[in-house]
Amino acid sequence: MSTSRPVPTALCITESAALRLADRAAREGTSCAALLDRLIREGVDQLEHPGIVFRGPLDDRRAALAAGPEIWEVVARLRELGGPAERRIAVLSAKSNLNTGKIRLALAYARAHDGEILERIARNKQAAESIRRGRARMGAPPWRSSALNSPPYA
Repeated sequence: MSTSRPVPTALCITESAALRLADRAAREGTSCAALLDRLIREGVDQLEHPGIVFRGPLDDRRAALAAGPEIWEVVARLRELGGPAERRIAVLSAKSNLNTGKIRLALAYARAHDGEILERIARNKQAAESIRRGRARMGAPPWRSSALNSPPYA
């Protein structure tokens, strides 16, 4: 369960860790508390889902498979496929460089963070639709690219 309400907590960390935390927070332009909060959340998620990493700027962190696509991309692609879950996993694995274990890892993370993943999929779908509408208003032909017509991880 995730909540963004701050909870006062006293933590004792080594001087070395405190100095490294302060240095990193200063380089990122954030507070030590905000950086520590992010590190704890992401670190716990990585412990619970080995093989998951986090990418992106501070204001837009996204879970991804290590050396693979972001979790929302895997889930979005699976949702586009028809049939039972096991068949969709097999099809996605056959059409990409993702083995079924990585796909299942992405799904396990997505189940634990359902709202976050579904929100990301919806935002990206809205952005793509907005771009399509804008191009249609301008009378521009649809953007065709083999990179855009294949899964982002193929």
